[in-house]
Amino acid sequence: MNKLNKDTKILIVGLGLIGGSYAEALTDKGYEVGAVARRKETIDYALEKGLIAHGTTKVDKEYVSKFDIIVFALYPKIFVEWIRENQEYIKDGAILTDVTGVKTSIVYDIQAMLKEGIEFIGAHPMAGKEVYGVENSDKRIFENANYIVTPTDKNTKNAIDVCKELGYELGFKTVTELSPESHDEMIGFLSQLTHCIAVSLMCCKESERLVDYTGDSFRDLTRIAKINDAMWSELFMLNREELLSQMELFSEKFTELKETLKNGDTEKMREMMRISTERRKYFDKR
Repeated sequence: MNKLNKDTKILIVGLGLIGGSYAEALTDKGYEVGAVARRKETIDYALEKGLIAHGTTKVDKEYVSKFDIIVFALYPKIFVEWIRENQEYIKDGAILTDVTGVKTSIVYDIQAMLKEGIEFIGAHPMAGKEVYGVENSDKRIFENANYIVTPTDKNTKNAIDVCKELGYELGFKTVTELSPESHDEMIGFLSQLTHCIAVSLMCCKESERLVDYTGDSFRDLTRIAKINDAMWSELFMLNREELLSQMELFSEKFTELKETLKNGDTEKMREMMRISTERRKYFDKR
């Protein structure tokens, strides 16, 4: 397919928080959006709320072959299994994309197994909530958020352009390109490491009574510690080497700060704080 238009039919495979939010955003833009989900209750909810035009719990050629774009909002391993088992139902010329939080361990495998005539271009919406399920869908999570496209040398310019256009149609503020490898390094630091820090912090002390004493700093720092253990443990393991590298980097800097305290080195401590303050300003600007 070429550029997006209102005749473009879009299928969402997996109607959780992100898949449901994609469906809401694209339906509101006038696209015909269908869905495949495991549970009938999920499809029924999405239909009742007007998130999709139609949907099914069955994966069959008659339904899947209708669509020009297919967005996979699945856990990485389930995504690979779905392609292996069902790609024969996808029509020639279709463009496939995803929302997966790791790329190097997924993108190349998917591209290598695809039949002729269809193309997969990776993408990662940098948006979410600490709640899950289609009932928490909200297209507003894409506002002021970033959307990353991760092309390889197997991707055509047309597919890359369509994937970028999809990001803007969803409502993302910034759409950028990274290689799968650069993406995984970046996500290892910006997302996975921060989740590791939040989880570790919450595991330090039993916190039932601490809630009566805390201020906003602790709440803000640990917001993402309310975590989907099945999904995030899979993402961590698929990006293990890169995440370990980022954890080591953090450990070095944390130890450096610890040593300033141990040694009474106020000036070095303040220097680290000044660097921290200056670098944080870039995020405030965005």
